[in-house]
Amino acid sequence: MIIEGVETKHYLLPLTHPMTDASHGVMTDFEVVLVKLQTDCGLAGHGYTYTIGCGGAAIRSLIDRDLKSALLGADADRIEEIWQRMWWRLHYIGRGGLVSFAMSAVDIALWDLKGKRESLPLWKLLGGFSGEARAYAGGIDLQLGPEELVAQTRCNLQQGFRAIKIKVGRANLSEDVERVRAVRHCIGPDMPLMVDANMRYSVEQAISAARKFREFDVYWFEEPTIPDDYKGMARIASEGGLPIAAGENLHTIYEFRHTIEDAKVAFPEPDVSNIGGITNWMRVAKLAYAHNLPVTSHGVHELHLHLLAAIPNASFLEVHSFGLERFIKNPPKLNDGIMTAADEPGHGVQFDWARLQAYEQ
Repeated sequence: MIIEGVETKHYLLPLTHPMTDASHGVMTDFEVVLVKLQTDCGLAGHGYTYTIGCGGAAIRSLIDRDLKSALLGADADRIEEIWQRMWWRLHYIGRGGLVSFAMSAVDIALWDLKGKRESLPLWKLLGGFSGEARAYAGGIDLQLGPEELVAQTRCNLQQGFRAIKIKVGRANLSEDVERVRAVRHCIGPDMPLMVDANMRYSVEQAISAARKFREFDVYWFEEPTIPDDYKGMARIASEGGLPIAAGENLHTIYEFRHTIEDAKVAFPEPDVSNIGGITNWMRVAKLAYAHNLPVTSHGVHELHLHLLAAIPNASFLEVHSFGLERFIKNPPKLNDGIMTAADEPGHGVQFDWARLQAYEQ
């Protein structure tokens, strides 16, 4: 499969409602950058990444101006070789950041092509372990008080979720404690409840918060502080007494090595849309396996469903996707806390191009 065409599109999509977390404030829009790779055998692969409202034009420019020339004429079956070519082409300005977002979109398109070529869905192509994943409702809901959180949680339970995550990181810890208390009371003692601080706390604040949250049997404490502070993260895990999840802001496997070995993170959380694509996501999953750790996900659940369904050390699948499912014709379905990966070749995501067109940049 020789790549004969590279096409990109950039969309600014409205959120279903304003969403708030402790670091990014109020969010009203998100961006999607799509890549289409056309091959000489007539097959086309689609890949994509997303942002929380800015940077999308720069990602598209990196693909159009700096990666396209390296992709045209390449053999699409040689995914590892193409990945290394992109990595070293942009290494001096990258080793993460926007470069990893751009590489992710291309790499996902390459794996979509490979699945179509082999007539296999991604989850089988990548290992075919279970074909399904446990899902949790990932609320972006720091703005909600206890009563509103309970109403949201009840709605999520009615939709079939059997695990819940809420945002924490308000100015007053006592408010977060009451919010966590309310949700735990709503879901009962046995259902997994996660909390996510989006890097809001200092190390000392996070330790204090973790000790307060322990009363409510929190399943994991996500991103309690900045991901760069490996020693601080390890202190939070040790002194706070809660398992730590982190990784959505990490963009290289080397960062994940430090996060696992030095920061003592219990739930590595690579995001396929910003870690360099499926190729690098699977490397992180295998690194976690070697450390006897489960892997969770961040965003784009329609893609992560395939990845978690492919591996033996899968943890929960985060479901929020900013409402991207509104622009997908065949979003995955939830049944009693479980999502099952489809059997269409490749990732199988069918975009509603007519609906997306109104938001093209």
